[in-house]
Amino acid sequence: MGLFYFLVFSSFFQIKEIKISGNQKIQTQALQNLIQEQIVNKLLPFSSKSIFLADFPKIKAKISETFPQIAQINFKREFPDTLTAKVEERKPTAVFNQEDLYFFLDKEGIIFENTLAEGQLIKIKKAVKAKELKLGDRVLEKELLSSILEMEPKLENNLKIPIEEVLVVSDERINLKTSEGWEIYLNPRGDIEWQLTKLRVDLEEEIPQERRKDLEHIELRFGNFAPYKYRD
Repeated sequence: MGLFYFLVFSSFFQIKEIKISGNQKIQTQALQNLIQEQIVNKLLPFSSKSIFLADFPKIKAKISETFPQIAQINFKREFPDTLTAKVEERKPTAVFNQEDLYFFLDKEGIIFENTLAEGQLIKIKKAVKAKELKLGDRVLEKELLSSILEMEPKLENNLKIPIEEVLVVSDERINLKTSEGWEIYLNPRGDIEWQLTKLRVDLEEEIPQERRKDLEHIELRFGNFAPYKYRD
C-alpha cells in the first residue's frame, strides 16, 4: 500500500511537463491544455497526475474528437515527470464537396478541415449525399480514393485530359468530368490500365479532335470496347 501511494501521489511522479513535436497547424498550447485536462485522475477524495496513470488510449480518443486534423499521436513517458507527444497531422490529397460545403480529404478518405472551392486539388463528390457531415468523418473508402488519385495524373499527363470533378456513383462506377465538359464512366474496381487503354484508342482512332467538344460521355466499364455518345 505504501508503494502504491508513493507511485500515485508522490510529487516526484506527478506530470510537470508535456512536450509536443510534429505539429504545424495545431497550436502547441491548445494540445498541452487538452492533455493536462486528461491526465488528471480522480481518486476520491484525492486527484493525481501520476505518470503511471496516464491513460493514453483515452487521451488519444479525446484528441481525435477535438482535433480531426491529427492523423496520429504517439505518447512516451520520460520518467519521472514528463510526457512527450509526437503528432502527425493529416495532409490534403483532394477536396470533398457536398452542396455548398468543401472539405480537405486525407489519404484515408477522412474530411478534416473546411476549405474553399478554388484550388489545385481534385474535387470529389458522391451521388448519394450524407445527411450530415462533421470533421473526422470517413466519406470515402481508402482503396477507392487511392484509385481516383492514381488515375487522375495518368489522364492529365499521358492523355492530356484534365479532370475537373469526380462523381462517385457507386463502388463500381465513377464519373470523371473533363475540362472539355464531357464525362468518362469508369469502374475503380476494374482494370484501370485496360480502361484507360480503351479510352486512348477511342480518342486516337475513333473521335476526331474537333468533335471532342461535342462528346457527352465515353463508357469504359464493360467489355473490350468503349462506346461513346455525342450530345443531342
